[in-house]
Amino acid sequence: MTAVTKKTVLDNGIRILTRRMPHVHSVSMGVWVNAGARDETPAENGLSHLIEHMIFKGTTRRSAFQIAKEFDAIGGHTNAFTSMENTCYHAKVIDTHLATMAEILTDIFLNSRFSPDELAKERPVICQEIGMVEDSPEEYVHVLSSANYWGENPLGQSILGTRENVMGFNAATVADFFHHLYQPDRIVISAAGNLDHDRFVDLVGPSFETIEQTNGFPDRRPPKNCSSVAVYSKDLEQVHICCNTCGFPITDPRRYAFSLLSTILGGNMSSRLFQEIREQRGLAYSVYSFISSYEDTGIFGVYAGVASENVTETIDLVAKELQRIRKKAVTCDELRAAREFTKGSLLLAAESVDNQMVRLAQNEIHFGRYVPLDTIVKQIDTVTETDILELADLIFHPDKVALTILGPISDDKPFKNFLTA
Repeated sequence: MTAVTKKTVLDNGIRILTRRMPHVHSVSMGVWVNAGARDETPAENGLSHLIEHMIFKGTTRRSAFQIAKEFDAIGGHTNAFTSMENTCYHAKVIDTHLATMAEILTDIFLNSRFSPDELAKERPVICQEIGMVEDSPEEYVHVLSSANYWGENPLGQSILGTRENVMGFNAATVADFFHHLYQPDRIVISAAGNLDHDRFVDLVGPSFETIEQTNGFPDRRPPKNCSSVAVYSKDLEQVHICCNTCGFPITDPRRYAFSLLSTILGGNMSSRLFQEIREQRGLAYSVYSFISSYEDTGIFGVYAGVASENVTETIDLVAKELQRIRKKAVTCDELRAAREFTKGSLLLAAESVDNQMVRLAQNEIHFGRYVPLDTIVKQIDTVTETDILELADLIFHPDKVALTILGPISDDKPFKNFLTA
């Protein structure tokens, strides 16, 4: 039997999507909100992530302990995450416990109390989370590079917020922000696995239909990237390097070529940067490229962690590869391998109910419809060497690139014009 995708829109605009996968014995469910750290003012920075924590800290019917105990009692896995543009509350259980999972997720989403006592306990927990990121330089350099690249735009803010903000938020502020941003037309409920669509709608629809629309969702301010070099001196074993340049919105037709470009440069073990910097020269253990795409913009990046004496050589090698792919077309073999790697990753991931749940929601949020995998595969196969060459020439200009360095380095002058060589 093949998977079947269905969609129902409630009267208040909330969308419910399911993908039936009858060959599995599990169900993954997510309640998605198209709201995140990007929708916060500087004074609000950290509220979206704080709400993600507080959702699990007690409802009018359950204590925080009861929520955890009831999920554990059905062998369920539950979690949540906050990104720049979305917040998701999700869980996974065997199919016989679908109703229980749906009821608990519905309860915590609709009936959370945002108790002052629970908030007082959770604020220092998040401050510890901030400290954990700051103590992980490979992770922290990405926070710093976002601030360097996006400047004062909300995309440059940390998803976790600042300690000062987190410790200053009170229960009323949290509840007001929740009700202001969690509007029905921004909520998508997705589920994938061995389930029936109509039964699932019956389980969650009546409760979620009680959410009323409010006004005044904040406009997302278009960003302007900053071409700059920022050095953050810190006593570390390694120097952590992050190079960023412009990308594309998540719906841009060039996204397929963009993904293949990243794969060829640093997306796997046979990529140019991995082979040159790690395998041939032994300069880094971790080196890779990455893409982050948003509603109206995107970013491309390269990361490497190296010894302080190898910083200049590594940055020069990154610059050399960026300019080489900009000036000379990739080979047929490189493109063919990148296509197969990308298609293989997509198709293997599709066997996961969690991945299918995520795809359902993200497709709906960004495209307003389900995009079949075979459509994506066909688009990947249409990308040519010329497409990648033109794309690289467009984005790898010196005036579009920002460089962020974290580690035992104090002088930024040697790196000011690293792409002009």
